[in-house]
Amino acid sequence: MASLWQDIQYGLRMISKAPGYAAIAILTLALGIGANTTIFSWINSSLLNPVPGIASPSEVVALTEGRAADNPYTFTYPDFETMRDGQQSFTGITACMFTPLILTGKGKPDRIWGMVATANYFDVLGVRPILGRAFLPAEDEKPGGAPVAVISYRLWQTHFGASPDIVGQTIEINQHPYTIVGVAPPRFQGSQTGLRFEIWVPIMMEAQLMPGGDLLHDHTNFWLLAFGRLKQGAMPKQAQEELSVLLKREVKDYPEVHKGHDSVTVYPLWRNPFGMNYFFANLLPLLMTIAGLVLLLACANVANLTLVRSVGRRREIAIRMSMGASRWRLVRQLLVESLMLAFAGGAVALMITFWTEGTLMKFLPPSDIPFELSIGADRTVLLATLVISVLTGVIFGVLPALRSSSIAPVAVLKEDTGGASGSLKKARLTSGLVVAQISLSLLLLICAGLFMRSFLSAQQINPGFDPHNVLITSYDLFTAGYSDEKGVEFDRQLQSKLEALPGIQSVAMSTTLPLEFDSDSTIVKPDGYVPQANESMEIKDSIVTPNYFHTMQIPIVKGRDFTPQDTKSSQRVVIVSEAFANRYWPNQEALGKQLNSDVTHEWFTVVGVARDVKFTSLNETPAPFLYFPQYQVYRPGLIIAVRTAGDPLTFAKTVEKTIHELNPDLFVFDVTTLESRTRFSSLAPRIAGTFIGAFGLLALVLATVGIYGVTAYTTRQRTHEIGIRMALGASKEDILQLVLGHGMRLTFVGVALGLAASFALTRYLSSLLLGVTSTDALTFSLVAILLCGVALFACFIPARRAMRVDPMVALRYE
Repeated sequence: MASLWQDIQYGLRMISKAPGYAAIAILTLALGIGANTTIFSWINSSLLNPVPGIASPSEVVALTEGRAADNPYTFTYPDFETMRDGQQSFTGITACMFTPLILTGKGKPDRIWGMVATANYFDVLGVRPILGRAFLPAEDEKPGGAPVAVISYRLWQTHFGASPDIVGQTIEINQHPYTIVGVAPPRFQGSQTGLRFEIWVPIMMEAQLMPGGDLLHDHTNFWLLAFGRLKQGAMPKQAQEELSVLLKREVKDYPEVHKGHDSVTVYPLWRNPFGMNYFFANLLPLLMTIAGLVLLLACANVANLTLVRSVGRRREIAIRMSMGASRWRLVRQLLVESLMLAFAGGAVALMITFWTEGTLMKFLPPSDIPFELSIGADRTVLLATLVISVLTGVIFGVLPALRSSSIAPVAVLKEDTGGASGSLKKARLTSGLVVAQISLSLLLLICAGLFMRSFLSAQQINPGFDPHNVLITSYDLFTAGYSDEKGVEFDRQLQSKLEALPGIQSVAMSTTLPLEFDSDSTIVKPDGYVPQANESMEIKDSIVTPNYFHTMQIPIVKGRDFTPQDTKSSQRVVIVSEAFANRYWPNQEALGKQLNSDVTHEWFTVVGVARDVKFTSLNETPAPFLYFPQYQVYRPGLIIAVRTAGDPLTFAKTVEKTIHELNPDLFVFDVTTLESRTRFSSLAPRIAGTFIGAFGLLALVLATVGIYGVTAYTTRQRTHEIGIRMALGASKEDILQLVLGHGMRLTFVGVALGLAASFALTRYLSSLLLGVTSTDALTFSLVAILLCGVALFACFIPARRAMRVDPMVALRYE
C-alpha cells in the first residue's frame, strides 16, 4: 500500500511537469468517457430500470397478443379474463389502459393523464402506497361500483399540498365523484416506460372515464395493456405457451377479430412494445456502440501522446532500471499515471453527463401525451463511470507502459546523437495507432455522413400531404360530458365559426393525423375479398369532418369528399386510400364497393379514393387506409387542423377564443403546428443523426491531432537523417515528399481498413436512414476524400517545418 501511495505521489509530480500533455489527455478522455456515460445513463433509465418503483422487476413481464415477429396487439377485456382465470405460471396478471381525465374538486379544474386498472394492479407490480391502500378485490367485481382512486405522489404534492388527511377526500373526475384511498410512492409513475400518470382508478369505472361504451363486455375492442408476475421457477416461454392455449377459447368464439394475433407473446419489461423503452431498445445500444468507438479513438490518441512523451523519459527510466527497479515496478508506475489521468477524465466526464443527461427528452416535439423519463446519474451511472475510467486507463496506458519499460538501460545511457534520432522502426507502434485512429474516424464520419444525407433526403420525400402553415389543437367533449348529438352540433358550429375568421383558409377535424405518435385501426371485411388463412384484416383509419382532404391537401383521385349531409340518417360512406383499393379490389372500380367495419359493424359504401399518405414514417411503403365521416361515426376527442395564410401560431389565441365562445370551460390542449407534430415520425433518425454527427466531428478532430502528432514526432526523430539527406544534395521538395509520403501512407492504410469496416457495419443503420442506402457510394467517397484532405493538411505542417531545417543544425541534433 505504501508503494502504491509513492506511485501516486510520483505520478502527480510527473503529470504536473507536463501540464499541456495532461490537459489535452484529460480533455480527450473526458469527451470519450462522457459520450459513453451519457448514453449509459439513458440505457440505465429506459432499459435497465424501465419501470421505477416496482418490486423485483425481473419477475414482471409485459404481455401482448400476436407473435413476436408481428405487430403487437393489446387485449380485449374478455381475452384478459380468459387468461387470468386459468393460468398457473403467474402469481397474478393485471390489465390497464391510460386515458386523459379532467380533475376537479379542489382548486382550478385540471387535465391530467390517468389509468384504469384491475384491482390487483399494484399487487402484481409490487407497489405499496405510502398513504392509505391500493384497490380491493371487491372493487373488481361490479361495473360502475368502485368510485375510488389512488393518486400519484406528485399530484398529492402539487394539487393537494401534501395534506396528511388526503385519504378519504372526495374529488371529481370527468364530473363524477371519487374517493381518494391511497397515495403512490414517489418513484412510481406508472407501468409504461417514459410515460407519467397521476391517478389510478379501478377498471370497473371505465365507462365514466373512457369513450367507447361498455368495453368490459366487448369481444372486438382490443384496448388493454397486460402485465404478469412470474411465479418462482416459471419460465417466460412456458408462461407464453400456457396463455396462448388459454386464449384459444376466445379465438374459437371470435375467430375473425383474432386473425393475425391468435397467440400471446411474453416480453421482459425492457422490451415492452407499448413503452418508450421498446423504441429505445434498438437505438440506444447502437449509440452506445458508436460512443464506444469514440472512446477507443480517444484512447488511441492519448496512447500516442503518451508514447511521444515516453521518448523524453527514456533516460529517467533507464536510470531507475539501472538502480534495481524491476520492469513490473515501472509498468505499475506508468499505469498508475495513466489511471490518474483516466480518473481525472472520468470526473470531467461525469460533469458532462450531468449536463447532457436530460438531452434525450428534448428531442420530443410538444405533445399532450405525458412523456417523462426519469434520467439521472444514480449509483449505477457512477459505478459505470468508474469502471469505464479504469478500463480506459488500462487500454491507453498498457502499451506505452510495456514499450517504455522494454528498453536496455546500458544502450539508452550510451545513446549518442544518432541513437537519439531513432528510425522508422521505433515509430512502428505509434504508426499503428494512427492507422487505427484513421480507421475508426472514417467509420464514424461515414455514419455521420449517412445521417446527414438521410436528413437532406427526408426533406425531399413527399409525405402525401402538406404540413406547412397548419395549426393544430385538441379538445375532448367526452370529459366535458357531451352526448353524441350535442357533440356533433358543437363540432359543426365550431368548424363554421373558425372558417369565417380572417386569415384562415380552411378548417377540418379528425381523430388522428399523419406522422404522429398515435393511430387508430379497425377490422374490415371488403366486399368480394377472401382473406388468406390467418390474414389480419386490421386497417389503420381516421374519422374526419368534411373539408379534411382540402385542409391537409390530400388529393382525392376518384369520387368525392365527405359533405355535411353525410350524417347518421344517410347512407354510410367511406373514403379509401389508393393502396386499399389496389390491394382488396385490384383492377376493379373501387367507387360503389362496400366494406364492413367493426367501428359500427355496418356496411359502408366507397364514395372516394384518396392519394396514399405516409402515416407512420417517411420511409414506409403505402399501406391501406380508411377515412370515416365524423357525423356518421362520432368521436368526442378531435384534433382541429387550421390552414392559415401566415404563421399558424399567431392564430392560436384566436382559435382558442373561438372554442371558448361555445364553451368557456372546455379544455383546449396540445396547441402546436402540424409541421412540429410530424417530427414524431423522424424521432429516432434525428436522435441518432445528432449524436452520431457530433461523434463524427469529434472523431475528425482527434484523427487530425493524431496524424499531426505522429508525423511531427517521426519527423523530429528523423531530424539527423534529414540533415544528412540535405547535406548530400536532397532538395526541399524531396524532404516534403519524404514526410508527406510517410503520413499519407498511414492515411491510405487507415482509409482502406475504415472503408472495409464501414461496408461491414453500416448495414445496422438501415432502419434509421431515410432515402439513402447504408452503403451509399457518394457518402463513402466524399468522407474518404475529406479525411485524406485533412490528413494531408495535418502532415504538411511538420513537412514544411522539416523543409526549413538547416543541415548543419540537423547534423548536430540530439
